[in-house]
Amino acid sequence: MAKVAFLGLGVMGYPMAGHLVKAGHEVTVYNRTESKAKAWVEEYQGKYATSPRLAAADKDIVFVCVGNDNDLREVVTGEEGAIHAMAPGAVLVDHTTASADVARELAARFAEAGLAFIDAPVSGGQAGAVNGVLTVMAGGDPAVFDKVKPVIMSYARCAELLGDSGAGQLTKMVNQICIAGVVQGLAEALHFARSAGLDGERVVEVISKGAAQSWQMENRYQSMWAGKYDFGFAIDWMRKDLGITLDEARRNGASLPLTALVDQFYAEVQAMGGNRWDTSSLMARLEKNRK
Repeated sequence: MAKVAFLGLGVMGYPMAGHLVKAGHEVTVYNRTESKAKAWVEEYQGKYATSPRLAAADKDIVFVCVGNDNDLREVVTGEEGAIHAMAPGAVLVDHTTASADVARELAARFAEAGLAFIDAPVSGGQAGAVNGVLTVMAGGDPAVFDKVKPVIMSYARCAELLGDSGAGQLTKMVNQICIAGVVQGLAEALHFARSAGLDGERVVEVISKGAAQSWQMENRYQSMWAGKYDFGFAIDWMRKDLGITLDEARRNGASLPLTALVDQFYAEVQAMGGNRWDTSSLMARLEKNRK
């Protein structure tokens, strides 16, 4: 079993770190809000440290799951960052959804320090983290990834290396493009069904047996139909992800008209006060306009 640290105990990191304990690994956690780290220790009987540097000392693997590029740099290479205490040959696995640029930047910084870095954003939402069935998309050195993959599988059902440093983050951008389009399509479909006076439950029961079926339909149509949007990934975070994606598209020349449009729809939901609503709340925007 490995000696690991986990930095960042948000809605994803908290259960992910718990699964590492359940798998038999020795886990030390760090969280900016110390009370959350103490609550995690009480629940899982691990350890906590008061800084990323202290958490990372003498660990085989350091996992990170924080908010954005700047948060990542702070906990990894800041004054009290993990890089300053990691032993030669240790690996940092970053589960933050961040830019491909910061992944490449940190990979180079770690290589200079005799350390390894894997960018490994995840998909599956809070439910996937709680149930230990996340999908992990990674970038980095194949030999390093092979070393950490068995530990990652403590909370994942799929973990694959997609290429060099940054490839994991680029793949997560592909993932978010797909989600944005599917959720908007589902929101419009349900909005149309309601406007046409159809029974949404019965309609979805039928169309989900055919080509229209999707994860979003299976897991979100009931809450969308009921106008409830407290079931997963918040709009604030989705807009952060889509902003990273659109920035990357401007650099690589990809045309993403639908993604850009859905990002603006999410901005409208934020203006309605829905910052912390989940991504399926595109339905709320349509229903507001219908009324």
